[in-house]
Amino acid sequence: MASSKDFVEYVCGQIAEMGVVECRKMFGEYCVYLNGKAALLVCDNTVFIKQLPSIAHLVAEAETGHPYPGAKPHYILDPDDRYALMKILTAAEPDLTYPKKRK
Repeated sequence: MASSKDFVEYVCGQIAEMGVVECRKMFGEYCVYLNGKAALLVCDNTVFIKQLPSIAHLVAEAETGHPYPGAKPHYILDPDDRYALMKILTAAEPDLTYPKKRK
């Protein structure tokens, strides 16, 4: 089941005050970019973030899952908890990467 555009827009709205937030459709699901860096995956109306050492202490109790078949495990975030979402993204931002340029 693909994520709904309304849900993705809600997630983007939750973090809008953190900077430039964009979402791009990828393979029927979405990637949310924060200040040009890939920050979140939204798959099946579930919000995922890559397992990074910089956020491990903030999401120690978080559930994990695979955003798509063959993906490494990611932390699952609660999009309704705006404060926690922004705190996690603030800690993760230095470790987030810019998309690779295509030739």
